[in-house]
Amino acid sequence: MSETTRIKRRAEMARRPLPECHGGVGALDWTRVLDGEETDGRHLRFMHDDILPPGVSIGVHRHEDDEEYYYVVAGHGVMTLDGARYDVGPGDITAVYAGGEHGLENTSAEDLRILVISAS
Repeated sequence: MSETTRIKRRAEMARRPLPECHGGVGALDWTRVLDGEETDGRHLRFMHDDILPPGVSIGVHRHEDDEEYYYVVAGHGVMTLDGARYDVGPGDITAVYAGGEHGLENTSAEDLRILVISAS
């Protein structure tokens, strides 16, 4: 592999429960796809592949200096963006820019799977 490309296998990715994310309820099934060491010097800060079981949430929190994108892979929930609530489902993407706030709740009876992408 060169300095300009990369491949990372699923077996190389850290996976663990992440309880009460940003003050939310329950524990996410959290997989760190890429972290800061792997993206050092790039605009991409990190990427996660997260699963929120039914009833689990990510608490509402503000982003001061970065952007964060949630891409819904599967399931349904409610995303809070700057105080407004939106139903989200497969194929939806949300963006929070510096100064914005967001949170996510799985309000369904199925797992909610999201890709979380952070950029600076």
